[in-house]
Amino acid sequence: MRIGSGVRTVSWLAAAVAALGVLTACGTDVDDITVGRGLGWPAPGHESRNSGTTAVTGSQDLSLQWSRPVGGPVVQPLTVGSDGQIFVTSRTDAECEIFSYQMPTGRKRFCNPLGPHAIYSPTLLDGANNVYVGLDSGVESDNLLGQPRWRTPVAGVPVGMQFTGDGHLLVITQSGQVDVLERQTGKRMVPTQQLLPQPDFLQSPNQDWPPAGAGLEDCRTGGPDCAVATVAAMDIGTGRIYATVRKPGASKAALVALRYGDGKVRQEWSREILAGGSATDPALSADGATLYVGDNSKRLIAVNTADGTPKWEAQLDWEPRRGISVSDDGLVIPAGDDGYLLALRDTGNSFERVWERKDLALRGSPVQTAGGIGYVTAAIGSGLNLVTFDTGTGATLDSDVLPGAQGTTTGTAVGAEGEVVVATRIGEIFAFADND
Repeated sequence: MRIGSGVRTVSWLAAAVAALGVLTACGTDVDDITVGRGLGWPAPGHESRNSGTTAVTGSQDLSLQWSRPVGGPVVQPLTVGSDGQIFVTSRTDAECEIFSYQMPTGRKRFCNPLGPHAIYSPTLLDGANNVYVGLDSGVESDNLLGQPRWRTPVAGVPVGMQFTGDGHLLVITQSGQVDVLERQTGKRMVPTQQLLPQPDFLQSPNQDWPPAGAGLEDCRTGGPDCAVATVAAMDIGTGRIYATVRKPGASKAALVALRYGDGKVRQEWSREILAGGSATDPALSADGATLYVGDNSKRLIAVNTADGTPKWEAQLDWEPRRGISVSDDGLVIPAGDDGYLLALRDTGNSFERVWERKDLALRGSPVQTAGGIGYVTAAIGSGLNLVTFDTGTGATLDSDVLPGAQGTTTGTAVGAEGEVVVATRIGEIFAFADND
């Protein structure tokens, strides 16, 4: 009997190892999948700069095409693939945490289980609509049909991912672990970097490693328990990475510059300038010379990317949150649910207020498109509207109701054909398209 049980155990283990090998190492060494700007809205801030802009020409006359519930709350912005496929994370009773929908109809293509904390991880897409997403103590990649490609363990839950200039995957968790993974296999390409000091387990042998989801509830506001609360920006030309980091017990968060290259990730500079922490994704200017970031003292700060020294700061009437939209010609539009629609112009060592719309209370992240068109969700009356505005003047060009929507939205995405998609935090998706 014991011999038979042993045979069955060995057979089961062999099958499990074989299956794991397929899950973690499926792919080839040839990378012919494109990444980068212009393919839908593949990242929360559209691309590695987190610019919140797109080269797609926006429509001045949108109408609602469809809306549908996800089945659970939504914390992170949704993304849109090059062919219009939509991806979003949630947490549902059905134990589905990543969902995909088809743009024309809102029909669900797939939903997969990932674990309870995947809701805190935004999705990232490559040119073949392979999706990359974080989960409890890991990173997973699935293809456009939801079939697993690979899974790689990490410490914590990834709160942001970007593509590097050489086509790999930059991953940063809320606990401060930094990895660069091969997109085809999930293999680590460089030694892991830590943004926080690591405990000495020789001096404290009984100390436990923090749970994977530790501090995630604080990430939305950049609170003290979330070390890395934002999606890092990356300059793919130089390999520079810009992240916000709050050390345990610190009253301020630091803006940190790393560089990926020569087979490693190394820190270049760190500036502890973000008072009260930060919940604003850093955004790069088009030339890569200036980085914009907000903090919890109601400031929007522009810094020199060479050394992190401040160029200027604008005192806002609210705490900025989520993305900052930065056009190629320096028009900067911050977000924040306690704020209003406002545009600043970067003039080098200072700024000017171009226009403001105090009548439009923000309930999402503004984005800019080609043709001088912008979109943002705003509170109008007792509900929410998607407002189309002129980025040059701030004037409203169109306003469309989100039927039955309440609260706020997690972001704004623009598809390759000019579709505009938003998701509310309570878990409903709204898709708009040109009337023509």
